[in-house]
Amino acid sequence: MKKRIVKVGGVTFGGGAPFVLIAGPCVIEDRRSTIKMAGDLVKLTRRMGIPYVFKASYDKANRTSIDAFRGPGLEEGLDILAEIKERFHVPVVSDVHDIAEIDLAEKVLDIIQIPAFLCRQTSLVVRAARSGRVVNIKKGQFLAPWDMKSVVKKAEAAGSTKILLTERGVTFGYNNLVTDFTGLSIMADTGYPVVYDVTHSVQQPGGLGNATGGRSEFIPLLSRCGVAAGVDAVFMETHTDPRKSLSDGANMLPIAKLEPLLATMITIDRVVKGLK
Repeated sequence: MKKRIVKVGGVTFGGGAPFVLIAGPCVIEDRRSTIKMAGDLVKLTRRMGIPYVFKASYDKANRTSIDAFRGPGLEEGLDILAEIKERFHVPVVSDVHDIAEIDLAEKVLDIIQIPAFLCRQTSLVVRAARSGRVVNIKKGQFLAPWDMKSVVKKAEAAGSTKILLTERGVTFGYNNLVTDFTGLSIMADTGYPVVYDVTHSVQQPGGLGNATGGRSEFIPLLSRCGVAAGVDAVFMETHTDPRKSLSDGANMLPIAKLEPLLATMITIDRVVKGLK
């Protein structure tokens, strides 16, 4: 299988390149705090020499509770992401949930992300692929890694070879997710770069009754394991203060704790990929 390299801006996924960090808050809470967090993450990753993509959702459409905060919505959220993109010169990624969103989203997003719960939605995958943007498809918690070959074929049939595949854990009983690290290698057999979403992999869906829980203490362990497995990118939700975040606080890492973990990940990545 030919191993593809996917490029967006100055960032390279695959081909033995250093891992890319895709990171940011779960949801856009407001313009000021989101731009501040983006600036902090850009400063950190540039200082450490880590290829970086900013992520944040303009709409969390699959919240546990009807009362949960979902974000500013499509137009305002894209406007904030456009400002981050222009101000910091970094690629940006966000989820799309409906084909109707893509007409606007493709004008701003460098990477269009298909949420895990929607990865089998043929019309959504095909429309995202036709956008010409890089498409990051998250593997559903209900899918085996080899099932992603069929999802990839949908995107390819629409003319795209700019595809990323993301592992984010698989359902294990009730309110729990686990990661099968052999799945990372199996998805890599598609020929496309593989991303490991470490923070959603420690989620406990619905674990707090009316909200999703998580075990953030395992984020460092899974981050090290993912890089040791040779992934092309690590997806990580982070926040200035996860305790005050409006979504997924239980499975986010404080930005202040990122640097030592990233330093360890760089060391492992260099050994695994034979980088200098």
